[in-house]
Amino acid sequence: MNDKPSNYPKAKSLPEHQVLEQAAQIIANRHLRGDVFTSPSATKEFLSYKLSQHEREVFAVLLLDSQHRLIEYNELFFGTIDAATIYPREVVKLALARNAAAVIFAHNHPSGEAEPSQADRRITSRLSDALTLIDVRVLDHFIVGESCVSFAERGMI
Repeated sequence: MNDKPSNYPKAKSLPEHQVLEQAAQIIANRHLRGDVFTSPSATKEFLSYKLSQHEREVFAVLLLDSQHRLIEYNELFFGTIDAATIYPREVVKLALARNAAAVIFAHNHPSGEAEPSQADRRITSRLSDALTLIDVRVLDHFIVGESCVSFAERGMI
C-alpha cells in the first residue's frame, strides 16, 4: 500500500434527507429543459426523492410552464401521519402567482401504502375543477409510498 496522502477529500457522511434532497436536485437540473415532467417514470423518481423521507403527509405542487418545464416545486400543505388538509384556494393563488400553465400534484403516504384513497380522488377532482376555471391544466397526481402511483397512468385524470 502507498503511504502517501490521497489527493481526494474524505467522504463526509450526510444525513439521509440531505442525500435524497441532493439526488432530487440532480434529477431536476438534468431535466429542467427537457420533458422530465411529462415522463411519469422520471417524475416518479424526482418525487420519490423529494417526499419519501417525510414522517407526516406532505402535499406538493409542481408548477410548470407551457412547455411543462419546472417553474417551482412547492411543498404547500403539511399534515399528520395519515392526513393533510388541502385548500383549493391556496393552490389557485400559487398557480396564478407563479404564472403556471400546468401543475402536477404529489403527496406521500407515510404508511408506505401508495394506493389512492377516496379522499385522494375527491381532492384531485376539486383541485382540477378549480384550476380549470383559470386555464391551468392538471397533468397528474402522484402518491409516494413504498412505490409511486400515478393517477394519469391509471386513467384517473
